[in-house]
Amino acid sequence: MFDLPVITEKEKKIASKFRKYLLDDGYIMMQYSVYSRICKNNDDLNKHINRLRINSPKTGNIRLLQVTENQYNNMIMFCGTKSVEEDISIENLLVFE
Repeated sequence: MFDLPVITEKEKKIASKFRKYLLDDGYIMMQYSVYSRICKNNDDLNKHINRLRINSPKTGNIRLLQVTENQYNNMIMFCGTKSVEEDISIENLLVFE
């Protein structure tokens, strides 16, 4: 989850670059400024935490919340539906290492 300043053109460019980084690194947008990514284990999680640390803008707020697959699947939606990307379960993924 993030909240980045977007007042100036430079800030807009930085925020846009960060969003592009997230998408290129396999994150999906759940809502504006809320992205999620499946990590297959703690090593994978730590790798992506370090990548976020390196690629995070120096201003604004960026928060990471770790949830298990079970917690994610038990998410309650009051309005709307999950996107196709959100509905992908780790069980449906092929992992190539």
